[in-house]
Amino acid sequence: MANQTQNVFVTVGRRKTASARVRLLPGGSGKITVNDKEGDVYLYDAALVSIATKPLRTVETEEQFDVIVRVAGGGPFGQAVAISHGLARALEKFNPEWRIALKKAGLLTRDPRERERKKSGQPGARKRFQFSKR
Repeated sequence: MANQTQNVFVTVGRRKTASARVRLLPGGSGKITVNDKEGDVYLYDAALVSIATKPLRTVETEEQFDVIVRVAGGGPFGQAVAISHGLARALEKFNPEWRIALKKAGLLTRDPRERERKKSGQPGARKRFQFSKR
């Protein structure tokens, strides 16, 4: 693998508090590894696998790359979207002509929505404690 390092495309994808470091290896067989597990084992639901691999389907390259992912933080959905974001960025790095298709599918845009912090004197970010007049 040391002789292939010039062909590895490394990117980061994020969503909420999830962060995914994606390594794209050209000339692979379509194998996806997430945190040293098979992709469909770690992403236990077919919907999560579908979300994570959408960039590969968008540019029709499901069987041309091996993908190695390290993901941390967030929940299953946030991690799947973070993987998708990182994978889209890696594919764009590999072939800049794919940018148009990936951008049109909305895969290169980092979703900026974050969890709002809890405020003091309240039970949550917006919720107030019950008001009692008497």
